[in-house]
Amino acid sequence: MRTLERNKQTFYYALNLGKEEIIKDGFHTAEYRTKYSAWKDIKANISASRGESEAELFGTDAQYDRVFVVSDTNCPIDENTVLAIDIAPNVRENPDVMPVFDYVVTRKAKSLNAISYAVAKVKTNG
Repeated sequence: MRTLERNKQTFYYALNLGKEEIIKDGFHTAEYRTKYSAWKDIKANISASRGESEAELFGTDAQYDRVFVVSDTNCPIDENTVLAIDIAPNVRENPDVMPVFDYVVTRKAKSLNAISYAVAKVKTNG
């Protein structure tokens, strides 16, 4: 019931592609930046806010604000993924530009037929 088409909302995600060293004028700076994929859209059932049933699903220690459920058990979203749920995703021509996002995935709970994700709201500069 949680993954009925009429209950789904569209939002966007960008996968973490790892870290890359920043090189300026041909010199290593010993600084790194996180690389993200282009924004991709997905439809899922997103909870309105944190509740008791979700608290038991991820344990009492998990810090999260919302939960979304997808029925695709091969969904590539993991704990390093950033999300644009309540904001529009920024268009990035240059992959070096940091995406503007409003949620991060904090936990992933995979079951036989679906995956539940706990997400936490973050403050952004965008």
